[in-house]
Amino acid sequence: RRHYRNTRTIMGCPDTEEEATAAVSTPTSFYTIGTPGKPWTDVERAQWKAGTKIQRSYKEEVLDRLDKLDSNIWEVVQYGALSHDPQRYPLFTVKSRNWQGNKPSLLVTGGIHGYETSGVQGAILFLQSQAKYTNDVNILVAPCVSPWAYEHIQRWNADLKDPNRSFKKGSETEESKALMVYLESLNVEQWTCHVDLHETTDTDGSEFMPAKHAEAGLMYEAEVIPDGFYLVGDSENGQLDFQEAVVANVRKVTHIAPPDNNGNIIDEPVVKDGIILVPAKELGLCCSVTGGEYVATTEVYPDSPRATDEICNIAQVAAITGALDYVLSQKN
Repeated sequence: RRHYRNTRTIMGCPDTEEEATAAVSTPTSFYTIGTPGKPWTDVERAQWKAGTKIQRSYKEEVLDRLDKLDSNIWEVVQYGALSHDPQRYPLFTVKSRNWQGNKPSLLVTGGIHGYETSGVQGAILFLQSQAKYTNDVNILVAPCVSPWAYEHIQRWNADLKDPNRSFKKGSETEESKALMVYLESLNVEQWTCHVDLHETTDTDGSEFMPAKHAEAGLMYEAEVIPDGFYLVGDSENGQLDFQEAVVANVRKVTHIAPPDNNGNIIDEPVVKDGIILVPAKELGLCCSVTGGEYVATTEVYPDSPRATDEICNIAQVAAITGALDYVLSQKN
């Protein structure tokens, strides 16, 4: 299961003995770095890092926009900084000022994978356009959890770690650890909802999945990239009525991904239109971090000829507002 069920692959170990054997016995090159079937050493990791470069500005595209939010409604809070360049990569959340213990609490996270642009810009657009929800809901938004990866348009962080497999106790992935420590400090008794904003892109198939498999010494087979939006829920807490409400709201903005010929999306069975379920906590996904009653990971497809950057950002906002509308309908 390439996208979600591969935590050991990400840490550099084959999932099974069979995969390890297959990797060694099939020496077909599919990535520009490393030797097929052999896990990377520090030499290959340094080669990968040397090939990355800054391609956009975290300050201009994220921090400057946070500075322009209405300070009567939103409080911008620094909760850390990336140790390898703390001046360039401070970490911020945005918290509704009208925070009250008797209201449901929502967490929105974006930019866990920095290359997934609408996760970041959709979170910011939500802050810019949906302040009305702060009357009824406590809202906390972490719009760009992995800013180095955002600037470099990468999935991994600067240490070749995937933050969205690192939301586990004892994690040393800096971006994930910083957010977990901050959330714990807030002492929120029960998060009601968490929406984690992501994309599935064509570069998953051309760059990021091949790199991940090469680093782990595994072979990579071409995969089907879903054409359209889909939602990933937690198999331990499916809440399918909630998931369906989110998909229905996004459908007003963009198309929903159909299943492949096997009835799957990214190798996971489709349980409802545009919805798959995975064990979020086991995999260390960000959406598991709060233990919220309603959790979902969005997956927008920006490379569709039917999509634009604007549509993708609006689709992320629609997912959040769809979640909020459902939560409020259940609480009233």
